[in-house]
Amino acid sequence: MSETTKTRWSVNPAGEKFALPEERDYIIEMQRLTELTKQARARGLEIVVVMGAGFVGAVMAAVVASTKDKNGKCSKFVIVCQRPSTRSYWKIPMISRGESPIKAEDPEVEELIARCVNEDKTLVASFNSDCLTLADCVVVDVQCDFAKNDLGKMRTGEADMAALEATIRTIGEKVEPQCLTLIETTVAPGTTEFVAWPIMKKAFVARGITTEPLLAHSFERVMPGKDYVASIRDFWRVCSGCNLEARTRVEKFLREVLNTEKFPLTVMDRPIESETTKIIENSYRATILAFLNEWSLFSERNGVDLIKVVNAIKMRPTHNNMIFPGPGVGGYCLPKDGGLGYWAYRHILGFEDGDQLFKITPTAIDINDTRALHVAELVRDALRNMGRYIAGADVVICGASYRQDVGDTRYSGSEMVIRKLTEMGAEVRVHDPYVDHWYEFESQDSYPSPGQSWARFFRNQEGLKDLRVEKDLTLTLKGAEALVLAVPHKDYMNLKPSDIVKWAGKPLAIIDCFGILTDDIIREYFELGCEVKALGRGHVQRLKKEVQNNKTN
Repeated sequence: MSETTKTRWSVNPAGEKFALPEERDYIIEMQRLTELTKQARARGLEIVVVMGAGFVGAVMAAVVASTKDKNGKCSKFVIVCQRPSTRSYWKIPMISRGESPIKAEDPEVEELIARCVNEDKTLVASFNSDCLTLADCVVVDVQCDFAKNDLGKMRTGEADMAALEATIRTIGEKVEPQCLTLIETTVAPGTTEFVAWPIMKKAFVARGITTEPLLAHSFERVMPGKDYVASIRDFWRVCSGCNLEARTRVEKFLREVLNTEKFPLTVMDRPIESETTKIIENSYRATILAFLNEWSLFSERNGVDLIKVVNAIKMRPTHNNMIFPGPGVGGYCLPKDGGLGYWAYRHILGFEDGDQLFKITPTAIDINDTRALHVAELVRDALRNMGRYIAGADVVICGASYRQDVGDTRYSGSEMVIRKLTEMGAEVRVHDPYVDHWYEFESQDSYPSPGQSWARFFRNQEGLKDLRVEKDLTLTLKGAEALVLAVPHKDYMNLKPSDIVKWAGKPLAIIDCFGILTDDIIREYFELGCEVKALGRGHVQRLKKEVQNNKTN
């Protein structure tokens, strides 16, 4: 980049601007890292580079950097590396100040990063991938996505491994022969052995290196929320390596970094087994959630309260992990991981009979992806029962995140509800106490990547770029004609019907997506002149008749 080139900026969620590095900055940065790693080695620390500073990488880097040996001394020095794009570079200066680049409900995230950066001096951040030349171990936390080309048709989707492959290629071109590379990303089965390893081998041959690359896989099980750090450090892990030395090295590394005494490590024979473990694990969960969709519709049409049914079933110990799906299944993993397995069967492993083999997994994902559309229908029907119309109606969505009490909006069912309601002509407002920016709307032309927004499946979406998440529920509800309780945040669990009607200024339609409302609360809404609909709760109509009968008697 020349001196005269116009400065480019990266802006963090708070609006702070950071100038992207110029060519001369790379040399200065590498000199800094070389000196820091020299000092770290003098302290007896292993040098670990974490590639990617996102939801997993930033926290994983801090967990590794906080590792202590048996004598209570720090044993790792970590460089978290993020490419200097306008979209993501801001994470580097934030981490360098000891600040978390991700908003987390777990206070340990901020505390851990701050301590490792400012006190222990075991964590730094960089934009220069030449830091790979200094590494004893590289942890890869670069995204491997599954792009869906049609709504409700998972089979037409495809894995997007471009970023992962580019990262692996760079690693192969830079690391020392004895450096261990650990892929922590959830990938399509076969990726580590049949895609990544050949890329690294080719790079090694081009460099005149005759030994095999040391490549391993161990998928993350990160769960955003109050136990964010614990879901990395204090949780069961699975790992494997492409050869015996890689398997031995990754087992040693994970036993040093994670709490494997209380949460035993499972070591598999081959990476494809580790990769398949994650895919089946999440496909199973997605399937169980999709299974309840048909019974949810059954319950609505036949006067059954599925929430009570599920709670009754959960009394049986063998079924106590049954979960009501709400308005779809969100988060980064469950909506896509089965698709990675389906895609890999043909495109990596070479089989042509995927449509004959995979029946349940694609269907489950399709059901989960489209379940939220029914919520929009319930809003329409509730308004119609009040003599109103969905077109032009003011609808408030309570809950933007994909699960309760977190600020993560990735593949949130609420997004699909809003897009369908907007297509139907409704005017939508959103409240969420945990979400500050909903980038799926604010940046829908480029987020999660150009051309991949859910907006492409619906009409009338342009105006949603201006959608902002509100924090004052009282003001958000003013003039509302419908309220959708989309996420069971603790803030929504004890709302009083009288307050809701007062804040709205009139009776309104109430749609419960998660069994938030008790029967007594539902009755109170009806007594106040509201209309109530709920996913999987057909008994609501019986409660409505009870209230009507009481009024006439």
